[in-house]
Amino acid sequence: MPSPCSQPTPHQTACRVSGQARAPAAGPVVPIRRPPFSARFGLLTPPGHAILAPMNIRSIIAADGLPRRAFTVAEVERMVEVGLIEEGERVELVEGELIPMSPKGNEHEIVKSALNIRLARLCPPDLMFVPETTLRLSAETFLEPDFVIMSRATGIRGLTAATALLVIEIGVSSLAYDLGRKARIYAAFGVPELWVIDAGSRIVHVHRRPGPDGYADITPWHADHLIRPEQAPAFTLRLADLDLSD
Repeated sequence: MPSPCSQPTPHQTACRVSGQARAPAAGPVVPIRRPPFSARFGLLTPPGHAILAPMNIRSIIAADGLPRRAFTVAEVERMVEVGLIEEGERVELVEGELIPMSPKGNEHEIVKSALNIRLARLCPPDLMFVPETTLRLSAETFLEPDFVIMSRATGIRGLTAATALLVIEIGVSSLAYDLGRKARIYAAFGVPELWVIDAGSRIVHVHRRPGPDGYADITPWHADHLIRPEQAPAFTLRLADLDLSD
């Protein structure tokens, strides 16, 4: 069956008469609507309906019981290159499953902006921090943390779960995901320390001692507590010291 993504509109298709192409009749211009995320990538493809051409396709069964077409990091990066995924479109890849991220609200951006300023002031010459970079964890998994702190010698090209000194997530609508499934993924790949900041309550959930089943040490710190990262102590900070008035 033809892909719904490739169906032409009547005004896009030339009519053929006696083997000659004829322009379509005049009429109202039909806007071309971009297919929804699920249609573009076959996330909800019914059995027998292939949206993407088979190429050694591996399928997975998601939490809702429906089949998904599994992707690799390389395939998703290629989708961005050719425009199937827009540069600003926020997605994460978890064990081959593409997950669209929720839009960022004001509370998230206020905390992120203030934290970005504070990290810049604290950053020593031998370390660096990067906001909203892609953290590639395996051939089929990458996440998009709000901040990653690493050695300057490591750089972005050398960034992995093993070289990330501290990962910071800011949660509002995504808080349950950040504290649940996403934290378990970071732990399973060995990210040594994860901070999940609840932008609403101003509580920092500090995760340490990663393992295959999650972090063994999870401690909530209130805004007036001074928090010291174990592998990047130069970034010791107190959330209450941030300017969150905007």
